Amino acid sequence: MDVANVVIGFIMVLSFFGLVWYCIKGYNLMVGFFVMSVLWTSIALIGNSISPTSVMEGKSVIDVLTNVFQTGPENYGKAILVNIFFGAFFGRVLIDTGIAATLIRKVVELGGDKPRITMSLLCIVTAVIFTSMTGIGPVISIAVIVLPIMLSLGIPSPIALFSFMGSIMAGIFGNIVNFTQYQAFFATANESYASYDYNTYFKFGIIAMAVSLIVVLIVANLSMNKKISRAWAATPDAGTTVDAPAISWISIILPVIGVVVFKLPIIFGFIFAALFALVTCGKLKGGFASVCRMLSKQFSDGAIDVAPMIGFLLALAMFNNAATYASPYFKTLLGGAMPQTALLLCIVFAVLTPLGFFRGPMNLVGSGSAILAVVVATAAWPVQFLYPLFAITTVAPQHLDVTQSWVAWGFGYTKVPAKEYMKMSIPTGWIIGIILCAIVFIMYGNLV
Repeated sequence: MDVANVVIGFIMVLSFFGLVWYCIKGYNLMVGFFVMSVLWTSIALIGNSISPTSVMEGKSVIDVLTNVFQTGPENYGKAILVNIFFGAFFGRVLIDTGIAATLIRKVVELGGDKPRITMSLLCIVTAVIFTSMTGIGPVISIAVIVLPIMLSLGIPSPIALFSFMGSIMAGIFGNIVNFTQYQAFFATANESYASYDYNTYFKFGIIAMAVSLIVVLIVANLSMNKKISRAWAATPDAGTTVDAPAISWISIILPVIGVVVFKLPIIFGFIFAALFALVTCGKLKGGFASVCRMLSKQFSDGAIDVAPMIGFLLALAMFNNAATYASPYFKTLLGGAMPQTALLLCIVFAVLTPLGFFRGPMNLVGSGSAILAVVVATAAWPVQFLYPLFAITTVAPQHLDVTQSWVAWGFGYTKVPAKEYMKMSIPTGWIIGIILCAIVFIMYGNLV
């Protein structure tokens, strides 16, 4: 074992834990990942000058810098950023047409004055809504409808916040935009993984969504006091609201249907679903200029919703490419400790799921992309098996996490102490991770 590589590996590991600490403290992630990209690229270049590595073979310093700081963001942008913008636009259409709010009001009417049933129905609808919607703007727009209803039914505020955020997390397992975002990490780590698409993932995504939602609802109901103190009945004010036509409600699932059933391009799916929603809700009226202004505003508002995430993702793309050059040093230290069988890898992911919280080392949208690079470098894992494992340790912890922007907003809105929320969120994320890792082994373990 090369001593220089070991020393550099230890430096890389220490900086990695520094990044984890940085993420836990809640500092700006875009800046943090850019700094880490610079640090790891610099260390890898120094290491290569001492003991050459295969990943830098035949590459000049300029080639390495170009790959990290130019090619990384460019390729990432072509792969997912346009999808995110159109997904955010579609989310704004669902809000502006009143479709999302209408579905929620209908669910409340169906649940009546039974808090547990109403909470469950609201969570189911929220999960379905967030298979297509994304961004903090749409989350807040739905939250200010759902959370007051739950609170007015006497559901304790920590449980109301937890069940709502948990239902969003469940929906993200089936979200097309999020799939595209995470898949880009795999395409960067191994070019052969680029062919893995949403249709291949869809079956597991729906199963993961259902399992997550069931676990969230079980935990919420067990946490709820037997005696619920209801302040007043949660009934929509029919005098001040207008329901979207029933036919427009299917707009929410049209993008998923288009991609899975008809194999449509995802951007076309978002545009078609948005136009269907606007037409069926009678919003394409008032003249050509007026409609153009409306569409422009909806796209602009959607872009604003996801702008901070875009900046972070571009910095993360730099980090992903830098992690490629760092992977030989991680492999030197950790390669011998990595599981070599499907069962052991599933067990490790199940046990370490909590490390996806606080943007930890099991979270792709955190410091997990380096772990992905190490895992890919140590064995030829099929992407059909590996992607769901990282999706589990990313989606479940991250979207229940106190570092998630809309969860932090929820604390301020509901006045719920973070400690009360975390008593439910962390155990729930871990339970979901254990169950889903077992399902991955059953579904895909034979591919290894």
